[in-house]
This record gives sequence, structure tokens and C-alpha cells, in this order.
Amino acid sequence: MSTLLSAIRSLIFILVLVVTVIPWALGVLVLSIFRRGDPIYWACANWLKIAIWSARYICGVRWRIHGMENLPPAEDRQAGVVLLSKHQSTWETFAYPALLSHPLAYVFKRELLYVPFFGWAMARMDMIHIDRGRRTEAWNKVLKQGKRLGGQGNWVIMFPEGTRIARGQVGEYKTGGTRLAIEAGLPVVPIAATAARCWPRKSFLLKPGVVDISIGRQIRPEGREPGELMLEVKDWIESEMRRLDPDAYAPAAPASIGSAASQH
Repeated sequence: MSTLLSAIRSLIFILVLVVTVIPWALGVLVLSIFRRGDPIYWACANWLKIAIWSARYICGVRWRIHGMENLPPAEDRQAGVVLLSKHQSTWETFAYPALLSHPLAYVFKRELLYVPFFGWAMARMDMIHIDRGRRTEAWNKVLKQGKRLGGQGNWVIMFPEGTRIARGQVGEYKTGGTRLAIEAGLPVVPIAATAARCWPRKSFLLKPGVVDISIGRQIRPEGREPGELMLEVKDWIESEMRRLDPDAYAPAAPASIGSAASQH
């Protein structure tokens, strides 16, 4: 019965998104004729607020944020950073612009621009959309635009695992985010988020619960190598994920006496 109720609530939630995104996106397209920059960003962020609050009141998806003090203060409009986040769900991609006080610049695959209405509005924002099939060209674009956006105080956000990862799993952490931070001289901020607890990847079924978002301390990039800096980011995120969502991670199986003895 609870699964059926969750399915009904999830369907209502998706219908709310579809019904609201069409007029909202059309409004953004009209606004973009006259305005650029922050007004377009915040117009889109306001729709994302509708999305996450609808998920809360319709589907029971609540959230807790830890470590907001580790981000630059809202009044410091010139403090750029590179946010590197765990990626489990659509939820956190909606939530970050809705909950954080600073304009974000996502690095994302350009195919999203072709999604009707939603993608058309995204195309009007100053973000970094890349062709994953052209790796060198994509990296050059990330570096050039990331430097520009970070230099003007935007927070560039990347998902180092590259795609949504199932709850309790660890993807391959790629070094693009730390390479950008080092090249641009921007601090790195790691983020752990347990969104799959309520909205699993590749699913439209939302479950009631709490998403924990934990924001780590800034890590300066000076004198660092991309690989070892990303290893520090990965270690912090994955240990934090285990602290926030221990049920998702099976404990390591103890070694048998025989196998342990054979190692000595």
C-alpha cells in the first residue's frame, strides 16, 4: 500500500513539474530577450524551488544542510569556488540552485539543452555545456569558461563521478574539477549528498525521507596535483557518505583465519 501511495504522489509531483515548467520556461525565453546574467539565473532557480518544495509537500522529501559556513559568505560576490559533489539523483541538481545563495555554473552534457522547455531555459543561462564525445575540446571549454565564471565570482559545480551513481556505490572520480581548480586558482569545496535515499537514479518513484547535504571545508589548490587533490576530495566525500547513510554501505566482510594467516 505504501508503494502505491508513493507512486501516486510521485505521479502528482511529475505532473506539477510538467505543468509549471512550460509557462516558466516560456517566461524565461521572453525575459532573455531583454536581460541576461543573474536575472535569468534566478528566474530559473525560482522554478527549481517550486520543484524541491513540491517534492517535500507532495512526496515527503525533506532535507538537512550541514556546513554552510564552509562556503564563501553571500555578500562576497567575487569569491569563486569549484564545488565537487556526490551525484546520486536528479534531486541535488534541482536543489543546489534553489538552496544556495550564489549563482552556480554547472558543467553538463549538451544533450540536456534539447529537452523541451527545461533545456531551452537552461540554454539561456551562463553555464558550461560540453560534448562528451570530444574530450579535448570539452576540457578546453571547461577551462576557458570555468576561469571566466570563477573569476567573476560564480561557483562552478561539477560531479566528478560524471553520472548518477547508485546508492551505496562509488564511481570513478575524474580529475576535471581539480584540474580546473588548480588552473584557475580556485578553492575546492567537496559535497556529500544522500539524495538516492529518497529519489533513486533512473526512477520516477520518490520516497519520503530526509536528504542530507554535507558541505566540506575549502581546500586550496596551490601546489597540488590534480590526481592527489581529487583523491582527497573522494576520501572526504565517501567517508562522509558512509557517516550520513550507513545503511547503504555493507560492512566489509572479515577475512577468514586461513586467508589472514596466508598473508604472514
